[in-house]
Amino acid sequence: MCGIVGVLGRHEVAPILVEALKRLEYRGYDSAGIATVNGGDLGRRRAVGKLVNLSDLLVHDPLPGKSGIGHTRWATHGAPSVTNAHPHRAGPVAVVHNGIVENYRDLRTELAEHGVGFMTETDTETVALMAEHYLSTGLSPVEAAFKTIDRLEGAFALAFLFEGHEDLIIAARKGSPLAIGHGDDEMFVGSDAIALAPLTDRITYLEEGDRAVLTRTTLEIRNEAGDLVNRDVRRIKLDTARTDKGGHKHFMAKEIAEQPVVVAEAIRSYLPTGGDEVTLPAELDFTKLDRLTMVACGTAFFACLTAKYWFEKLAKMPVEVDIASEFRYREPPISDRTAALFVSQSGETADTLAALRYCEGKADKIVSVVNVPESSIARESDVALPIHAGVEIGVASTKAFTCQLSVLLMLALKAASDRGTLTAEELADHAAALRGLPAVLNVALEQNDAIRASAQRLSEARDVLFLGRGLMYPLAMEGALKLKEISYIHAEGYASGELKHGPIALIDKHMPVVVMAPRDAVFDKTISNMQEVMARKGKVILISDGDGIAEAEDGVWSTIRMPLVHESLAPILYSVPAQLLAYHTAVAKGTDVDQPRNLAKSVTVE
Repeated sequence: MCGIVGVLGRHEVAPILVEALKRLEYRGYDSAGIATVNGGDLGRRRAVGKLVNLSDLLVHDPLPGKSGIGHTRWATHGAPSVTNAHPHRAGPVAVVHNGIVENYRDLRTELAEHGVGFMTETDTETVALMAEHYLSTGLSPVEAAFKTIDRLEGAFALAFLFEGHEDLIIAARKGSPLAIGHGDDEMFVGSDAIALAPLTDRITYLEEGDRAVLTRTTLEIRNEAGDLVNRDVRRIKLDTARTDKGGHKHFMAKEIAEQPVVVAEAIRSYLPTGGDEVTLPAELDFTKLDRLTMVACGTAFFACLTAKYWFEKLAKMPVEVDIASEFRYREPPISDRTAALFVSQSGETADTLAALRYCEGKADKIVSVVNVPESSIARESDVALPIHAGVEIGVASTKAFTCQLSVLLMLALKAASDRGTLTAEELADHAAALRGLPAVLNVALEQNDAIRASAQRLSEARDVLFLGRGLMYPLAMEGALKLKEISYIHAEGYASGELKHGPIALIDKHMPVVVMAPRDAVFDKTISNMQEVMARKGKVILISDGDGIAEAEDGVWSTIRMPLVHESLAPILYSVPAQLLAYHTAVAKGTDVDQPRNLAKSVTVE
């Protein structure tokens, strides 16, 4: 979940490293640091907290050099501190690391037997010390790094920098993503192409087990067996890597506002103008499948839960949904007429990737819904479906979620078409509703001021419940997740019908309850549960359309009005007020909206 970067450049590297780290700060912001080689001398600077603290340090204590590595940290082993911050140094070697070295205790014991001491609580220090140990036996930097890499167990992306070697970085990946950027007499390394986008548009993605030797003019890649291999050089679109706030106060606000545009792009990609048939970038025949297994983490998991309703109702297809971290160790049986579908914004989520690899050779098809087409999950899938959300910087997912939902709904319609469970007229009705969705999302965004007013009241709460039925149940859980992620208010999402089976014990005059209730087939039942809340003095925020509010607004604390929408699209539309409610609540509380405490955007470690 950390971000690493390396540069062999033609200019002073410290500001380049810091700028690249800014583009990776969504991966972690507990501490940051850089190391450079200048005139053969290896130096480093580290600071606790956000990257601005490192920038301030470098103003007062500059670090010269045209070769360097950098790191922004999400703490795993060891609390955030200068001592535990990367790069870690052992004599003539500095290392930055994303991941977890699972056998570091055994390696520490071995090093201790050689009289080596330790200064930090981290697993990464062991990597630097092991490399130093091998250097001391007479090995070259490349040999020492490779031998160290061979000893490591776990997941990692690594970059090594050596004193006395101004034209050398050694990089490796196993279970964590790493990209190499090609410049003109320059070479770059980054956890993500986003970090490298201003520097180059030519990218090579390392594959599992690869290690690379970089100079300014050469790139040598070897696989885990030590064989020389070729990896493609790909062109990336620089405009997809923009990370400015576009006039908004926060990235999250910008990304919420972008949803009509990116959802429209996703719809256009799968539902060509003038047609009602969903088209995919690769062949996927649902008539050959009996079951769908969907696996994801966090917000993507709630997208899968929503899609379960669509696949089962529209395509009459049985669906199982699993949290990736449970699925990968549960080792469920998978028939050869099952499609395994994996949803991940980054395409690098460690547990989801491990679950995918478990399904290889068992499921008939491996399908992924991702925002990064060049990601590990996409590359290892039989069918990869991009969601076209563009770069999402805010840690709390917004536009990626609605784009995931949009693509999953269109995939369910493709399944329904293949299996003959919807008529041509019904498919055309859904297609027309989808094409009108961006305009409806714009109307929802116009309720921003009303939502801000409700959020101001919500910000004084300590606990909040979200209720929904049917398609609104997963969204109730997602709304609760958004609120607790960025406002730190404890929140839980429940199926409305479960209220009487426990949660109603929590209701009193201090408990706000957000009820998501479009006027659909289960509206009356949801409102009945809402009345049970109000009978116990619970404060209800009702989110519904005009007809629903007119029928049920008596006695509620506040209302948020949504436009009428096709029933199947309600989860996508109602995501907007859920997101804005969390956003404005966090702003009212003064929390860090884009970089909430303890979280990182891309979860690349277990």
